[in-house]
Amino acid sequence: MSLTLDTYRLLGRSGLRVSPLALGTATFGTEWGWGAEKDEARKLFDTYVERGGNFVDTAATYTDGSSERLLGEFARDHRESLVLATKYTTLRRPGDPNSGGPHRKSLFASVEASLRQLNTDYLDLLYLHVWDFTTPVEEILRGLDDLVRDGKVLYVAMSNVPAWEVSRMQAIADLRGWSPLIALQVEYNLVNRAAERDLIPMARAMGLGVTPYSPLAGGLLTGKYRHADLTAANAGPGESTRKSFNAGLGLVTERSLAVADVVKEVAAELGRTPAQVGLAWTLQNPGVTAPIIGARTPSQLEDNLGALEVAFTASHLARLDEVAAIDLGYPHDVLASDHLRTVTRGDLVIEARR
Repeated sequence: MSLTLDTYRLLGRSGLRVSPLALGTATFGTEWGWGAEKDEARKLFDTYVERGGNFVDTAATYTDGSSERLLGEFARDHRESLVLATKYTTLRRPGDPNSGGPHRKSLFASVEASLRQLNTDYLDLLYLHVWDFTTPVEEILRGLDDLVRDGKVLYVAMSNVPAWEVSRMQAIADLRGWSPLIALQVEYNLVNRAAERDLIPMARAMGLGVTPYSPLAGGLLTGKYRHADLTAANAGPGESTRKSFNAGLGLVTERSLAVADVVKEVAAELGRTPAQVGLAWTLQNPGVTAPIIGARTPSQLEDNLGALEVAFTASHLARLDEVAAIDLGYPHDVLASDHLRTVTRGDLVIEARR
């Protein structure tokens, strides 16, 4: 059954309703060497909202602040019907150690800056953007709860944080009556399935809706990359910056290109585009609430939205799973082994609750 942007889902254990695809706005502005100019960004926003989309994702430092500023301008006439999500912790002023990080001073200053840039009185959802292993979790949770109590933030969430830290923060928040975490933003796509080891299962158990970023692996799953792109020097005009960025991150590998090849094959058989198949695959995971799409042009956005209509066969999913398979590692591989199943269950049939 196909979805639409106005087939809303609950975000984690909250009652907040969000679209099954979120609009990412890291492409609003060209300060990073790629992205959309103001008029083009406006078209992206309008297309998403006109189709029923209500979940928009940004961050305090995306495109050096242009993302929030443009979004604030575009959202002015739609503010109450939108779920605006932003993030804090990335360095806002180079050289100022307290302008970044998850601590209280950074948190409050970043939120105030986001409120100004977004031209709003409150944030619907605030993520801690990047974990840094320096700030006590109690300081973070208490600061987030204070912002919720002040009405400046409605819901709080985590991004790029180890699973064990998120789970203990949720336990502490519950025990102390502080605002619970309702979402977890992680990188998740057919090229990088590492979140399946602990992060996504943890999120399901602890009541966090997963909002994957980079669901197309930085564009690798769109069908635009070839084996010649294993070296950034082969990137063409207009895409050289983004391709160089991906190459620098180590995303362009023989394995990732092999995954992309199977995505293209499946897309051709389904009469879909590779981008639609890559996005639709993330939606197959029951732990995923809303992947974040990062289109740069209106045509890319229209293509991405077509992912909601993709219907896989079991064979297609099996082929994608096989080429993109990962080693779950200890203890998951041991716990799933035939030996442990034999010594703990024998021939017994035990149905687990779902």
